[in-house]
Amino acid sequence: MVIGVCTFELYLGGVCSLKAKRSVLKRLKAKIDSKFNVSVAEIGSMDSWQRSSLAVAIVSNDQRFANQVLCKIAELVNANGEVTMVGQEMQFL
Repeated sequence: MVIGVCTFELYLGGVCSLKAKRSVLKRLKAKIDSKFNVSVAEIGSMDSWQRSSLAVAIVSNDQRFANQVLCKIAELVNANGEVTMVGQEMQFL
């Protein structure tokens, strides 16, 4: 069994309140969850308007598959026009 975890450091340049930030992140998390069926959570910078940290976790029996899914999720986050990825870290347990 392999557990893949990818954390994303995000910059939300177009938001001016925590409510707007939550709205953007809610849409992004829903898109990731529905398309890839993985666990997604905001894990940091909860009180900052324009910064956020998201974590995505996947459990698989094949590390190659988990890596492919996490890479596709990173591409989706990069393609999202509402956020800018400023950092990414991937780990496998």
